[in-house]
Amino acid sequence: LDPTMGDYLSMALSTKNNPNENYAREIMQLFTVGLFMLNQDGTLQLDASNNPIPTYDQTTVNNMTKVLTGWTLCNNGCPNSVSGTPNFIDPMVLVTNNHDLTAKTLLNYPGSTTSTIAACSNCTNSTNIATYANASMDKALDNIFYHPNVGPFVSRNLIQKLVTSDPTPAYVGRVAAVFNDNGFGVRGDLQ
Repeated sequence: LDPTMGDYLSMALSTKNNPNENYAREIMQLFTVGLFMLNQDGTLQLDASNNPIPTYDQTTVNNMTKVLTGWTLCNNGCPNSVSGTPNFIDPMVLVTNNHDLTAKTLLNYPGSTTSTIAACSNCTNSTNIATYANASMDKALDNIFYHPNVGPFVSRNLIQKLVTSDPTPAYVGRVAAVFNDNGFGVRGDLQ
């Protein structure tokens, strides 16, 4: 819900009647799972025809986009809002009438416990819609975070940007293993 990213990747303008897939696509493609399935050492998984296996398709992007509808810049009533000026300090806020309430299918992978989000059955008021939207966002983020590609994808990118541009699969595999479990059962802690 960072307002700068929400503005830059068009999430702050995405509504159920005018959804924008930019943020949904970029969070998966650039920041978390990448375009193709990876082995834990960062090498590509290949199908029977020796082609890379996509991590998601357009349907997944469309469904993830629905989860991200309704949030916008907090230009009224937030601590840092100033009339007539976009608020890039406070987190984005939900406009409940702009959130998509239909069912969603997210990334589907072995071990996923959050690959679907049911349609909102009791969204008769703003409170219920806000509860549904926030729970949907949490499920979608968990769905992405626990995807098996995140460890090798993020690890390889960090190594490439901070250490060496051409890391060996063994190097990526060691870092990805720590990302997946830091030795204390915590995922995502590379310290």
